[in-house]
Amino acid sequence: MSENRLAVISIIVENKSKSLDINTVLSEFADYIIGRMGVPYRAKKVAIISVVIDAPSEIINKLTGKIGMLDGVTAKTLMHKA
Repeated sequence: MSENRLAVISIIVENKSKSLDINTVLSEFADYIIGRMGVPYRAKKVAIISVVIDAPSEIINKLTGKIGMLDGVTAKTLMHKA
């Protein structure tokens, strides 16, 4: 595996019924997650989750991909350059 990278994964949840699925995926990667914050935005009927992770790029991409494949959920990653 490659060297660890620091990243923030931004998740927008439009389909709240996927909350359990999101938490299940995040639990799979718990050893790499530094912290997470969820904010419900009732005016837009969405939830926003930020996940800070320190992991190899492959793991970060795998986590983002699994989350992003859920119906009504969007996930994007911003990685630190170093």
